[in-house]
Amino acid sequence: MKIIAINGSPRKNWNTHILLEKCLDGAKEAGAETELIHLYDLNFKGCTSCFVCKLKDVTVEKCAMNDELKPVLEKIRACDALVLGSPVYFGDVTGEMRSFLERLLFPYSSYELKPSSFGKTINTAFIYTMNAPKFALPFVNYNLIFKKNRKNITRIFGNSTYQVVTSTYQFDDYNKYAISVFNGEKRLKRRETVFKKDCRKAFLLGKKLYNIIRL
Repeated sequence: MKIIAINGSPRKNWNTHILLEKCLDGAKEAGAETELIHLYDLNFKGCTSCFVCKLKDVTVEKCAMNDELKPVLEKIRACDALVLGSPVYFGDVTGEMRSFLERLLFPYSSYELKPSSFGKTINTAFIYTMNAPKFALPFVNYNLIFKKNRKNITRIFGNSTYQVVTSTYQFDDYNKYAISVFNGEKRLKRRETVFKKDCRKAFLLGKKLYNIIRL
């Protein structure tokens, strides 16, 4: 049983990456084979509207573009569960994650009078990290982004859930940056307390994904 995690953050060993690792640790402890892929290590583009996946009498089960994302999409075809992770930049996922989602989802998004489908049900999860505090999410409409992505992913794969991690520790040294609206000491304390709980939730999410697959 294979679970793949996709890191849409440019920062390794930081919030999003750590949470994805914890999620995979949970899946691994439950018995899954796991793999983590960093999008920022790959040379690829978003959808170019070539429409090969929409040609008549042609069955295209993945994006036709031939670049470094191609083998990743092939791995996803064979996996049993998929975990995505991205920080929120300017009110949305990172550019790399957005490009990845275009390439992943569009080939299976039907233009015919039939449901869009991946061809099989794959359980998926999305982990979001952000500098914004939890109370601000309704005011900046972040919840709409989470629900939109969940709707699009569910439409293709059949099942999806997400975890939101707020008020993350953004800088290694808050004193080096012009960021007077943020309190570095409070953020560090939160990282040492609340973020540990977030990591535990991600770990349990990984175990849950594996156990759902087994049912």
